[in-house]
Amino acid sequence: MASGPNPAGHQYSAESIQVLEGLEAVRKRPGMYIGSTSLDGLHHLVYEIVDNSIDEAMGGHANKIDVTIHVDGSVSVRDNGRGIPVEIHPRENKSALEVVMTVLHAGGKFDDKAFAFSGGLHGVGASVVNALSEWCRVEVRQNGKVHMQGYKRGVPDAQIAVIGTTESRGTFTVFKPDTLIFPDTNFHFDVLAKRLRELAFLNQGIKINLSDERTDQKSEFHYGGGLISFCEFLVKGRTSLHSTPVFIKGIQKQDEKIMAQIECALQWTDSYNESFFSYVNNINTSEGGTHVTGLRAALTRVINTFAENQGFFKTFKEGITGDDIREGLTGVISIRVKNPEFQGQTKTKLGNTEVRPWVEQLVTEKLTTYFDENPEVGRRVVQKIIDAARARIAAKKARELTRRKGALDFAGLPGKMADCQEKDPAECELFLVEGDSAGGSAKQARERRTQAVLPLRGKILNVEKARFDKMLSSQEIKLLIQAMGTGIGKDDFDITKLRYHKIILMTDADVDGAHIRTLLLTFFFRQMPQIIERGYLYIAQPPLYKYKKGKIERYLKDSNALTEFLSEAGMTSLEIKDSTGKVIDRATMQGLLTKLNRYHELLDMASRRRAKEVVEHIVRNDQIGPAAFADEASASAFADAMCAAIKDDANLGPRTYASAKVVFDPEYSRYRAIIETRIRDIPKTSTIDAGIFSAGEIVELRRVFKQMDDLAKAPFSFTYTGKKAKASAAEAATEEGTEPGQEITPTQGGEQSGILFTMDSLKEKIIEEGRKGAYVQRYKGLGEMNPDQLSETTMKLENRTLLQVEIEDAMEADRLFSTLMGDDVEPRREFIQQNALSVRNLDI
Repeated sequence: MASGPNPAGHQYSAESIQVLEGLEAVRKRPGMYIGSTSLDGLHHLVYEIVDNSIDEAMGGHANKIDVTIHVDGSVSVRDNGRGIPVEIHPRENKSALEVVMTVLHAGGKFDDKAFAFSGGLHGVGASVVNALSEWCRVEVRQNGKVHMQGYKRGVPDAQIAVIGTTESRGTFTVFKPDTLIFPDTNFHFDVLAKRLRELAFLNQGIKINLSDERTDQKSEFHYGGGLISFCEFLVKGRTSLHSTPVFIKGIQKQDEKIMAQIECALQWTDSYNESFFSYVNNINTSEGGTHVTGLRAALTRVINTFAENQGFFKTFKEGITGDDIREGLTGVISIRVKNPEFQGQTKTKLGNTEVRPWVEQLVTEKLTTYFDENPEVGRRVVQKIIDAARARIAAKKARELTRRKGALDFAGLPGKMADCQEKDPAECELFLVEGDSAGGSAKQARERRTQAVLPLRGKILNVEKARFDKMLSSQEIKLLIQAMGTGIGKDDFDITKLRYHKIILMTDADVDGAHIRTLLLTFFFRQMPQIIERGYLYIAQPPLYKYKKGKIERYLKDSNALTEFLSEAGMTSLEIKDSTGKVIDRATMQGLLTKLNRYHELLDMASRRRAKEVVEHIVRNDQIGPAAFADEASASAFADAMCAAIKDDANLGPRTYASAKVVFDPEYSRYRAIIETRIRDIPKTSTIDAGIFSAGEIVELRRVFKQMDDLAKAPFSFTYTGKKAKASAAEAATEEGTEPGQEITPTQGGEQSGILFTMDSLKEKIIEEGRKGAYVQRYKGLGEMNPDQLSETTMKLENRTLLQVEIEDAMEADRLFSTLMGDDVEPRREFIQQNALSVRNLDI
């Protein structure tokens, strides 16, 4: 267990919890507390609970946090800290846990003795999460007991209760966001991973595990090097000018009290881009603030002094700027302040004026010492900075020269571009297509009023490897800049002059098309990131499949659309009856297949931690409930019945094995069955207890299964009808056998009929019929389309599919572009080796 400062007599107890106001307005105006009810606000709920655990770690009371996205859409956070106090609050006359979870501005973060530094300044975290959740449950493991309290939309279900005994300690919080508040309650693994990775870097030694039960995706974040590890992570894919980052650390005292802790890691690379991240009390200050201003002032002073002392300015007299110093610089600064002042609840810019001189003084002193002790590193860094200054001057001259020649005349447009008639940027779209031939098709296919087309010849310059002056000499890059109308470069770029609010990359789905698309994405990410940030960049998605049968042609965007279309086509040639002999109409059948797809989707997720056969046994026998685990005898009877059902299922094969044992779980004071199975030579351990019957995925599976059962019951009988019947009978004569789960019987009159014993075999039969006599082609790219097809599938507003390019994780995006598009080969090879098995549908 991690240990840390906890001065004698300063206990984290009920008296540490100070109440400021109530909780009534949170559900009415959630945006005031979490920013918005969009996906940002949704993920903010998780951050608030995690921040409480991080505060425990910062105080030296915890070293492990587990975050889990559950199948039912809930999220749990578990730590091994001290646990939220559970005794009665002296002023509120209820448990401190209930105060923390139900009263706004209640928390230990307002008590200087309980938390020295904290990220959750406003103290609204846990109570706001509770108020905005459909349900929430908190378990506190403390002093050998497990305390639990549940809530519904912020209101306690009952008094806090002791539900078991334990040898561990910590807080476990699980909540499900309220669909009445959030339009989308689907958590994104990558978004959470970004934040948790940052926290692991910023809190040296802490271990954070993230797992997603929906996909079985897992990540572990644990970095012993802290900010040095952070910096090394960021520079991967670039060539560093010095082997290890410059690390600066210090504290600021006032009246013998520690008022601030400052850490900074810096590393210069051969890149042309700056990658810098700043944090205050673990909060990402994306807009900077006084700590960043102090650091930059120190950098400028130290670099200029060192360059002067080393004689660099004798030969280079033009002078260097802050931008020159930061070209190729990768860095992280993290400070912890007693009373941080942020601009608003979003906490993106630090306002404490006293912080700037603290940071400036510390960095100046430490960086000067580093360069004095490592003069060779200092000379390499200064030489790189002077090279950047020379390139800046050359780029300025090149820009002025090209502007005089009219090559970057932003009032004009490229000659080979077909512009649209509309002048309002919000209505205008620009398609960037590869090659003149595709450009010709696109020009004919476009809707002239709002759609413009710019053909690009070949592969554009890789701007990741090119300085600004070289980039401006590229003809295709100049065409792009000209078409945008925004200008280029830090001083000249103006997003308000952008001519099109939809810029659509339209390339083939082959290797060359993917490369061109990546080069274009690199250009926009590095040179015009505001276009991506404002949501103006898109990628066209041509249909993936082409279905052709006789004169019928249909383009289908993905495999789901193909399956749906084949199902509809297959139903036209079959008459299907359920077990009662009732004919199932097409609408009912379509509903049945839709629910069957949903059933399998849920079943796959629920079966990641348990054998699928065990899950199905529970789902299909809805008379089984929590009473099955009321005592040891009941749990044993349940486990024995489960094992017998699996062994007796002939469809599972002859070598099926199942055994079970029942154990007592003291933390929850209940019995659980551990079932070991080997089905089709795949071993699996399934743990079942009374809690499974209230688990979201099981409740939903039972609901969907009942809906299917109400629509129609197996077995099903089918008969071919009309002309199709004769053709199918002829085809049947050549078949050697039938698929498992179906029985086909030729009938008099040339028709064909059969019995299907399961819903799955019914679905397979319908899709099989949809494919008969049709040609299904996996579609490769735009080059195979004539203008009419291109217009119909990829450019028409009502038919097309566009992917909007977003940057969810700027840090990871920066690292990925450096890895894939930079000069360093080894990280790229490593990336390809690690991700090769994830590739799907590769066209060469």
